[in-house]
Amino acid sequence: MGVDATTLANWLSSYDCDSITIGVVASHSSLQILHGARMEGFRTLGIAVGENRRRFYSAFPGAEPDEWLMLDDYREMLDHAEWFRERNVIIIPHGSLVEYLGAENFRNLEVPTFGNRGILYWESSRARQREWLQAGGCTLPKIIDNPHDIDGPVIIKYAGAKGGEGYFIARDYRDFRRNVNLEEEFTIQEYVLGCRYYMHFFFDPTATDGFQVQGRGELAGKNLGRLELMSMDRRDESNVDEFYKLGSLRDLREMALEPSFVVTGNQPVVIRESLLPRAFEMAEGTVSASFELEENARGMLGPFCLEAIVTDKLEFKIFEISARIVAGSKPFIGGSPYSDINEPFMSTGRRIARCLRKALNQGNILDIIS
Repeated sequence: MGVDATTLANWLSSYDCDSITIGVVASHSSLQILHGARMEGFRTLGIAVGENRRRFYSAFPGAEPDEWLMLDDYREMLDHAEWFRERNVIIIPHGSLVEYLGAENFRNLEVPTFGNRGILYWESSRARQREWLQAGGCTLPKIIDNPHDIDGPVIIKYAGAKGGEGYFIARDYRDFRRNVNLEEEFTIQEYVLGCRYYMHFFFDPTATDGFQVQGRGELAGKNLGRLELMSMDRRDESNVDEFYKLGSLRDLREMALEPSFVVTGNQPVVIRESLLPRAFEMAEGTVSASFELEENARGMLGPFCLEAIVTDKLEFKIFEISARIVAGSKPFIGGSPYSDINEPFMSTGRRIARCLRKALNQGNILDIIS
């Protein structure tokens, strides 16, 4: 189940905390992580496969790593653990890292990592996500267990951080069989009509001010840490966003065309202010519930995203959680309408680096790494 607290303490005992290097796989949201680390005075390390990826970062000097580790395969990171530790590296996880390395390999990577890597065990399964979110008080779309029971629009989703690849809509069992890949783990989810909002939160367990998450159960009456709304986006998905221009789904299928949900970009968005209290209520419940998850008493640490649909009745349906930084935070490298209220130019990437910097200064770095 990953790295224990004693091992972490042993690793950190040999670190020069005045010379920490932030390491990140050069993909996903790494530009803002690297840029934010530089703004907070950290040395940076880029980890990449392929020289072209390294060359690309020279186009962004403000985020270009101070040092590179070039690999033939991302799983080689496991063999470089001692190399990382000798250079005082703290790894910042994101979706590509977990996807490329594999969830189990990531949990056993012998390098200090920002956040609680154990929480990603719950993210990696849609069934476990559902259990967690419902415990946090979120309303979710219905799940169809038997594909023969499909009698209206549903969306079929595959496990893992794949950016929507392979997702498809089905109206009945015939649609399902036409498109499903039975070799992959999948979930059949009610297709809810509404507007999609991806809400990027940050939970800092070391902060005692701001919006404090209230514990429950054995932690009832205890402030667990500060919850912040960093930003919010919507996704451009190819090609489903353009399908409405070509006719009905039936017409399109007669032309051998199928809608796809591959994410190609992200758009900034804000939600109507009257909906924000409910958004915070769900986020607070999700964080509180994370402290009660089996084998995961440390709870949520750092950035996470609640992925929601808001219906015409102004009701939220949370269809997924990402328990780490999401790519949808990229439009806000210079800050967002939400984060700017507290401090201008605070991206999620920089907020991670700020959290690390504060913990290093206060001597409680072990509270935010795993």
